[in-house]
Amino acid sequence: MHPSFKINSESFTSISFLDYIKELIFEKEVYLQDIGLFLKEWVDEKEYVIVHTSGSTGVPKEIKLNKAHMHNSALATGDYFNLREDTTALLCLSANYIAGKMMLVRALVLGWDIHLVSPKLNPLLNLEKSFDFCAMVPLQVEESLLQLSKIKQLIIGGGIVSPSLRQQLQLVNANCFATYGMTETITHIAVKKLNNFDDINSNKSDNSYYHILSNVIVSQDDRDCLVIDAPRVSQEIITTNDIVRLHSKSQFEWLGRYDNVINSGGIKLFPEQIEEKLSQLIKKRFFVIGVPDDKLGEKLILIIESDVRLSLLKSDFEKCMLTKYEIPKYFFVIDKFIETPTGKIQRKHSLKLI
Repeated sequence: MHPSFKINSESFTSISFLDYIKELIFEKEVYLQDIGLFLKEWVDEKEYVIVHTSGSTGVPKEIKLNKAHMHNSALATGDYFNLREDTTALLCLSANYIAGKMMLVRALVLGWDIHLVSPKLNPLLNLEKSFDFCAMVPLQVEESLLQLSKIKQLIIGGGIVSPSLRQQLQLVNANCFATYGMTETITHIAVKKLNNFDDINSNKSDNSYYHILSNVIVSQDDRDCLVIDAPRVSQEIITTNDIVRLHSKSQFEWLGRYDNVINSGGIKLFPEQIEEKLSQLIKKRFFVIGVPDDKLGEKLILIIESDVRLSLLKSDFEKCMLTKYEIPKYFFVIDKFIETPTGKIQRKHSLKLI
């Protein structure tokens, strides 16, 4: 524990911190209990903590993360964003998952004053205090746009930042970054700036690239998927299912998930790129996916989450600059998508609803 570490502006001795953890565990609010349980695990004699993956791309699994690796991850974030001791931070994510856990670890390791609030949709509402640093999921950001002036630097993870949200972020003062990472890499190993580009030496073409953190080496396998060698946060070299385009040793462009790629009549279609174009047309939540087809092998369909009937025409799709191969063959509307506990859409499970 860094000597400058605080929670809600309260400092601790080693003994008083243990007492505080016990109090958290018996709080009425579940989110405080979760924080207490993680902190109890962090200060025990084990060299690792148990975490669970989100399950957005498969069955959630339990993995062990080395505490020394988590410590190193915290240092890397502090270095990249220049977040030293006495940084004020807001924890508005569940401590049940790695993103929330790592906000606490950064505070402990770097000596931050971290403030705890419930992980609700608009955590900044009714807060008078401003903060140097915060992490949110995209849905929280969407609901907090009018309050983002209370944050100096904001990292956004746990889901794709849509083009419409990215456009709205151009109007806020907070410096916002999309993050790339996973539970196995102890949150992000790369970040992408989303707004306020005049503040950095960046040309327009760089705006879609992720910049890797220190002590990380990236490459590609024979599928063009990202391979991560980050010895300070993982003993294993991690081969992902994310198709990327490398632009330098320190920059890459994310194209989509390998397991989402649709082969329709010999043409490879990237759902994430198609969805970015469709976001100009559809303001509800949606996704595109491939389903078996006798002639094409797979055909592209569109599934929209809505409680009202929608009408879309071929001309509407053409306005989105979709190629003829990218225009969905059919579209369906369902009331509610199936989600992971962290709010990510489970595409294959939601497909079964139709």
